[in-house]
Amino acid sequence: MAEADPGDGPLFAASRKVYPQSVSGPFRRAKWIILIICLGIYYLLPFLRWDRGPHLPNQAVLADLVNNRFYFFFIEIWPQEVYYFTGLLILASFVLFLMNAVAGRVWCGYLCPQTVWTDLFLAVERLFEGDRRERMRRDDAPWSFDKLWRKSGKHTVWLVIAWWTGGAWVLYFADAPTLVWQLATFTAPISAYVWIAILTFTTYALAGMMREQVCKFMCPWPRIQAALTDDDALNVTYRYDRGEPRVSVKQAQRLRTQGQPAGDCVDCYQCVAVCPVGIDIRDGAQLDCIQCGLCIDACDNVMEKIGRPDRLIAYDTDDNVKRRIAGKPAIYRPLRARTLIYAALIVIVGGAMLWQLATRRTAEISVLHDRAPLFVTLSDGSIRNAYTVRLLNKRPEPRPFALTVDGLPGIRIEAVGTAPTADIRPIVTVDPDSSREVRVLVTVPAGTTLSASQSVTITASDLFAGETVHATDHFMAPGAHP
Repeated sequence: MAEADPGDGPLFAASRKVYPQSVSGPFRRAKWIILIICLGIYYLLPFLRWDRGPHLPNQAVLADLVNNRFYFFFIEIWPQEVYYFTGLLILASFVLFLMNAVAGRVWCGYLCPQTVWTDLFLAVERLFEGDRRERMRRDDAPWSFDKLWRKSGKHTVWLVIAWWTGGAWVLYFADAPTLVWQLATFTAPISAYVWIAILTFTTYALAGMMREQVCKFMCPWPRIQAALTDDDALNVTYRYDRGEPRVSVKQAQRLRTQGQPAGDCVDCYQCVAVCPVGIDIRDGAQLDCIQCGLCIDACDNVMEKIGRPDRLIAYDTDDNVKRRIAGKPAIYRPLRARTLIYAALIVIVGGAMLWQLATRRTAEISVLHDRAPLFVTLSDGSIRNAYTVRLLNKRPEPRPFALTVDGLPGIRIEAVGTAPTADIRPIVTVDPDSSREVRVLVTVPAGTTLSASQSVTITASDLFAGETVHATDHFMAPGAHP
C-alpha cells in the first residue's frame, strides 16, 4: 500500500469562526461614538424636513427619480448636473487616499458600513449569547431550550435591524412619512418591498453571517490600499522592539532582576481574542487587518495590570520599530509629498465644486439651427434663418424670458406662437421646473453685407430676476453649404 504524499493535503486551511471578545478603551469608545453618529444619520435623515417653498418636496435629502431631481437641503441637482456626483466621487476617492496615506485602513476600521453594521450585530450577539467564551461554549454544546431561545432572539433582532436598514434606504427615494404609512398599510409600490427585501437579505448576510469574510475576500480596498500605502503611513503595529522576547509575567520579573532581556509581551493572546478578523497582529503587517485599534485597547489593559508602559501595540511604522532597535529616535511625517498632494487635490476639487455651485445658473438655453433650408430669401430681399430654442427653468415659479439677438446690424428676432407685447422683444414664458422649446425666426434686412456664415448670439433675459443666458450659433446667407 502506497504511503500518502504529504503534498496531497488541502492547499488552504479551513476557515474558522471568529469570536471577537468585548474590550474597553479609547479606540472602542471612538468606534461606538462613530457607530451612533453614522447610524443616527442614516436612519433619521429621511425624516428631516427642509422648506423649499410651494410645489417642491420638503424632505431635506431626497432622490426624486420620478421628477429626475436630487435634493440635499438647499441644493437641487438636475440630470444635466450629473458632474456634481462625479465630483463627489472624485473628492471621496482623494479623501480615502489621504486617510490611507496618514493611517492606513482607518476607513475600514471605523467608518465602513460593513464595520459599522457588524459592530452593531456583534453587540446584539453579545446581548443574547454573552461574551467570547460563553458563545464558544454554547456553540459547542448540544441544542437546548436556552440555546434555542438565545439563538432565535439574536437572529430575530438581526432581521429587524436588517429590515429597517433596507426600509431606511428606500425612504431616501420618496417622502419618508408617506412611504412609512404606505408600507405599514401595504399600499406602497411593489418596488419598495422588493428593494427592502434585497437590502434586508444583504445586510443580514454580510453583517451577521459573513462578517470578516467580506473584509478579507470580497472587498477590493485592501488590495488597492496595499498598493497606495508607503513606509510613513501609520498602521496598527506590534512594537517587537519592546515586546520580544515573549515571556510570562513571573519570568519577565526574574529576568529583569538578573539583568537579562525580557519583553513586555506576556503571550496572553488578548490582542487575538478581540480582533474582529481573528488575526495575530504580532505576526506583522497583514492584508486582513482593518486597523480598528481594538488590539491596542486590549494590550493597554493588560499592560496596565502588569505595571508596564502602554502602547506595546500602537499606530506606528515598521521603520520606527527598526530605528528604535538601532538606538535612533522615531520619525513621524504626516506632512509629506503624498499627503500634501492629496490635500491639495481635495482643496482644488472641493473648491471647484463650491465655486460651480455658488455661480450656477437657474436657467439654460440651447439653440439648434434648421438644416433644411439653411436660409430663406424673402420677397423684400431680407434673409431669414430659423432656429429651435430650448429654454430651461430650474426655479419653482414660472419665468418670462425676453429674447434678443446680436451679431449683425438691423437683425431682428421673432418667436413663433408667442403673443405680441408692447416690448419689441418676443416674450417666452417657461413653466416652473421645466423646459420649453420655441421656434425662433431671425431676419437680417436687405442690403446688409453678409458672408456665407457669421456668428450670432441669442440671449434670453429673465424679466423678473434679471438672469441672462446666452447661446451662439451661425447665421447662414447665400453661398452657405449644408
